[in-house]
Amino acid sequence: MSGFTTHSGKIAVLNEDQVDTDRIIPARFLSKVEKSGYGELLFHDVRNESFILDRPEAKGASILVVGTNFGCGSSREHAVWAIQQGGFECVIARKEENSPGFSDIFRGNSANCGLLLIELNHADHEILAALPTGATITVDLPAQTVSFADYVFPFQINEATKLALIEGLDLIGTTLQFEADISKYEAHSTAFVPPMVGSTHA
Repeated sequence: MSGFTTHSGKIAVLNEDQVDTDRIIPARFLSKVEKSGYGELLFHDVRNESFILDRPEAKGASILVVGTNFGCGSSREHAVWAIQQGGFECVIARKEENSPGFSDIFRGNSANCGLLLIELNHADHEILAALPTGATITVDLPAQTVSFADYVFPFQINEATKLALIEGLDLIGTTLQFEADISKYEAHSTAFVPPMVGSTHA
């Protein structure tokens, strides 16, 4: 994965709450065995000329601004893939006292796939969401800010997730950082490990 540091791009404002994963990508498309081709399926069942992503001003948008509890519903990495392959680098949601910006499972899938999720408080999000689709903003992950014009909004993010996103590491990449230590341990481990199929070692 490519790392994320700063990104300036156009926003698409879909300021709706409780957008579930079946709306992001309908379940009937989950039988695809490839990891590609999901961008054209993003919000498939609600797409029309009046839908925000189908309006001319949304063309080329790379930052999606949504409401609260985005990505709720069933777990599916396909929802994250569809958003990424739809051209979006990050998603900005609203965090309320009794509602997270994103569902826990969607948050985990996004971190694993390299999609930056940002939660803003109600007041800051209200200002951001009032911008028209097509406006340009800047996201600075190292500084943990979202900015445009004279506004600078701070956001919080898990430190491990932040570092993985900056370095472009998924779970496997993060594990491989410790490859030398893992190999050293395994070389001296006396634990029984079944032989691999086709292995010549007994």
